[in-house]
Amino acid sequence: MKLLVILLFSGLTTGCRGNSSHSLPPKLLLVSFDGFRADYLQNYEFPHLQNFIKEGVLVEHVKNVFITKTFPNHYSIVTGLYEESHGIVANSMYDVITKKHFSDFDDKDPFWWNEAVPIWVTNQLQENRSSAAAMWPGTDVPIHNTTPSYFMNYSSSVSFEERLNNITMWLMNSNPPVTFATLYWEEPDASGHKYGPEDKENMYRVLKEVDNLIGELVHKLKVLGLWENLNVIITSDHGMTQCSKDRLINLDLCIDRSSYTLIDLTPVAAVLPKINTTEVYNRLKVCNPHMNVYLKEDIPARFHYQHNDRIQPIILVADEGWTIVLNKSLPKLGDHGYDNSLSSMHPFLAAHGPAFHKGYKHSTINSVDIYPMMCHILGLQPHPNNGTFGHTKCLLVDQWCINLPEAIGIVIGALLVLTTLTCLIIIMQNRLSVPRPFSRLQLQEDDDDPLIE
Repeated sequence: MKLLVILLFSGLTTGCRGNSSHSLPPKLLLVSFDGFRADYLQNYEFPHLQNFIKEGVLVEHVKNVFITKTFPNHYSIVTGLYEESHGIVANSMYDVITKKHFSDFDDKDPFWWNEAVPIWVTNQLQENRSSAAAMWPGTDVPIHNTTPSYFMNYSSSVSFEERLNNITMWLMNSNPPVTFATLYWEEPDASGHKYGPEDKENMYRVLKEVDNLIGELVHKLKVLGLWENLNVIITSDHGMTQCSKDRLINLDLCIDRSSYTLIDLTPVAAVLPKINTTEVYNRLKVCNPHMNVYLKEDIPARFHYQHNDRIQPIILVADEGWTIVLNKSLPKLGDHGYDNSLSSMHPFLAAHGPAFHKGYKHSTINSVDIYPMMCHILGLQPHPNNGTFGHTKCLLVDQWCINLPEAIGIVIGALLVLTTLTCLIIIMQNRLSVPRPFSRLQLQEDDDDPLIE
């Protein structure tokens, strides 16, 4: 029992050692390759990424948030919040009170972002720290009057090399030091939309280019002496699924366009009725068997997509691979945004650095779990969030990782060992206490009677 207690105590004390043992402040680089579907790792070759994983950790599936679009999920990663909580509920939004619109091309108004505090703002406000960003959604917006000390205004025409050069320069030469940085790249999302994820030939070419960029990233960090001390997380916002002209949901066949305004379209469409909401809902409800139609108050709780004014009164959710259109044309051969329980919508996560184990694989976490993990690595106090730090403990070297089945197994095993030892002790004691059959007769000192007269 003493040995068991000593082992448990030593494990706990080892697990409780934090980053305080490092003389340098911890640094973290968060990288997103947009639209990197999790099972691409099984279906294609990634020599550079696999080398990265061998020296670090891999989470095979990250369950992202609904809806599985770019802006909402990137903001969930850096806030740890569901979309209904952080306010970026779609790539296209409308606020009925202010009459403001938000889109991919009009996203700079802080009004849309101020319902949450992203990690770069929290890090930026710490004493003697700064943040840097290359194109991550929201980093070029003054959120709560704060931008990263170093950032790039978004432009898809800027090369990955230029983005990487800026990030590494800021990580090395800034004062106060950059301790959190983030880097975004549009592929393989753009090609996934263009060709569809089932186009093996084109996706092979695109994913090979992405892998080469990861190799370029690692090489750059090694040459500049950043590799050993920098924590690097590579992940994505969502996956991708194949679409088809044979799987179209044409709203024009169901309802007149004058009856509603379409705020966001396919595969989750946001509908703002112009006439009676119930009438619009009833018409759309019977439109197509491959589309679920929800009144806002009836949106399933598992989506965490109900309690925000920017969510419209009626939400349409297409089945996987189906496209909602206003005519008969197919806009994209691949798309995302679908139900976040679908594995095709899930990205992955890989990480390397002093905060992470080496050669460790984990099955799944939630995208909102990434935020509390990053705060822990950086020593930041996280804002209230929907993530669970315990889900990521097994990835980190300073945490004692044990899950419930393992804990039950250890307790049962310990009880069996203790029971066996107790039984052995009792048996041994009983054996020692039994008189030997041929032991010499002992006379009591006060026995004066002779045995033989």
